[in-house]
Amino acid sequence: MVDPSAIREHLEVVGSDGQHVGRVDHVHGDEIELAKLDLAAGFKHHLIPVSWVERVDEHVHLNLTSAEARARWTEKS
Repeated sequence: MVDPSAIREHLEVVGSDGQHVGRVDHVHGDEIELAKLDLAAGFKHHLIPVSWVERVDEHVHLNLTSAEARARWTEKS
């Protein structure tokens, strides 16, 4: 499990396929809120669990493909 404090605002989030998923807006406990000002996010905030994160370097790498992440993320209401 990745330490959520390693996930910083504005880092790019990429799927296990290396494709863009979004950019980190905030981390709230065990969820990452993606920035809404991102074409990939459809200009809406989406939430993904920290448990999807494989590792963090200059990007946040997920253990799901970008398509799987988009299919499973939740839209912030």
